[in-house]
Amino acid sequence: MHEDLPLPEAVAETAAAVVELLDALHGRGLESLPGGPVPPSQLRALRAIERCEGINLRALAEVLGTRPPAASRLCDRMEADGLVLRTPSANSRREVELRLSPRGRRVLDEVRAARVRELQEVLATLPPESLAGLSAHLGRLHSAVERRLGSAEPAGDRQESAA
Repeated sequence: MHEDLPLPEAVAETAAAVVELLDALHGRGLESLPGGPVPPSQLRALRAIERCEGINLRALAEVLGTRPPAASRLCDRMEADGLVLRTPSANSRREVELRLSPRGRRVLDEVRAARVRELQEVLATLPPESLAGLSAHLGRLHSAVERRLGSAEPAGDRQESAA
């Protein structure tokens, strides 16, 4: 390692600060969604269901880092809002499978479009040579994060990460 390169810790601190700012920017974009704001807990659940169509409540709770009763209440709210569909499992009569409803898919599409719009406005202020380097490095970062998580994100998340 060259001594003139930043230490991983310094890069991690900068990246964490950028992530915090991106969260704030993303939150601002969520406020302007056509159907109104969607709570972050519901967005996380919708993304998890999108990645694993037909996921059951126990597995969703695991992905979200919560207990099954909390995941069930969250799904109750999302089902009432028309975001998810519960169907009986083909494998077990005691389980249900969770799928995105057409409205749930639309919400994720709107969230991603809002995120891209916000990022495009910021990125438009950077010089073209910075954008080219940023694009290459973000692609590498995305791949490293995917490896760390142990699974690929859905195509929509990949595209927004490259934006």
